[in-house]
Amino acid sequence: MQFLLEYQHGLLDLSFLGYVLTTLGFMHITMIGITLYYHRDQAHRSVDLHPALRHFFRFWLWMNTGASTREWVAVHRKHHAMCEREGDPHSPRMFGLKKVLLEGAELYQAEANKPETREKYGRGTPDDWLERKVYRLRYSGIFVLVLINLVLFGAPGIIITACQLITMPLLAAGVINGLCHAKGYRNFETDDVSTNLWPIGIFVAGEELHNNHHAFPSSAKFSCRPWEVDMGWLHLRVFSALGLAKIKRVAPVPEMNLEPSTPDVDALRAIIVNRMHVLRHYTHSVILPALRRDLGGPDQKNSVIIRQAKKLLTWHPGMLDEISKQRLLEIVEGYPSVQTVLAFRNELKDLWEGSHSSNESLLADLRNWCAKAEVSGNKGLQEFSSYLQSFRSIPATA
Repeated sequence: MQFLLEYQHGLLDLSFLGYVLTTLGFMHITMIGITLYYHRDQAHRSVDLHPALRHFFRFWLWMNTGASTREWVAVHRKHHAMCEREGDPHSPRMFGLKKVLLEGAELYQAEANKPETREKYGRGTPDDWLERKVYRLRYSGIFVLVLINLVLFGAPGIIITACQLITMPLLAAGVINGLCHAKGYRNFETDDVSTNLWPIGIFVAGEELHNNHHAFPSSAKFSCRPWEVDMGWLHLRVFSALGLAKIKRVAPVPEMNLEPSTPDVDALRAIIVNRMHVLRHYTHSVILPALRRDLGGPDQKNSVIIRQAKKLLTWHPGMLDEISKQRLLEIVEGYPSVQTVLAFRNELKDLWEGSHSSNESLLADLRNWCAKAEVSGNKGLQEFSSYLQSFRSIPATA
């Protein structure tokens, strides 16, 4: 009994603040492990972590989540492949926001238990002796975590363990898979309902910049705007400086020539690679100015309409609910200039959606689009044509 009383606070015997900071630190390491190892290194191959760092995160996540690398990666890759459609493992659009928020971990595990999912989407993940004999024994890792926390922290270790174990179900499976497909703002017009939830990045390590990630899945950096903070990217920069990580890919940024010129196939490739930036630029430089001109002078009512249009235009029409579709239709039908520039936008999107066409055919379509824009009489379209013709060529890679 004396022994139990003496070590009731564990070997470390921390202060209350020490326990709080330790718990937050452990939760942060778990989220960093998920975003850097599971997500950016294994699922999307946008970084190469040093083997020592990979082994650390494998061990840590085995203890703190009970998930294996192959299962997590397989479910996430399927989410991207089937996003917002039948087969998406955890889409709020398919299952409802409440279910994904409260039962996100269960949805994840249900998909991970399917052999066909693991086989098709889990390829390339570790399959060594440790993975087969240790890390796939899900509950043994949690047992090790409980034992270590009790020894180090005593009775408070029970609360620390509980906080560690809810990190992935609450923040990753719930908040990211749930709220980041239902609430928040969008930088890019992706064909899904992904959103950004900044400024909670310190808690979810940059994963809250979900719309940015869906726009550029293979990018190691999730932040795209100056005010967005990607904690995972900040850690990556440190690891890279220490030789513990190699950053392979980041989201493309348009490179422009000083003067517009007739686009060639390589310039067309640059436009298609940067299509998310192109669409965003079109909305802000062509559609919204056209709406402002049709509305006339600035007043409170017009400001509300512009804010509504700005929000609705960042969503794929098929992802809007009936009320939003009706409101967007009212805006489009009520303002002739908006109808014109939206028709031009749809023609422009055909450039990268018409993958069945030859390069020569796509290039001819691009040149025709620019020619039509230049004689349209619409200043926004004319300036946007110059913008497209200023794209710096991206040579084809061998």
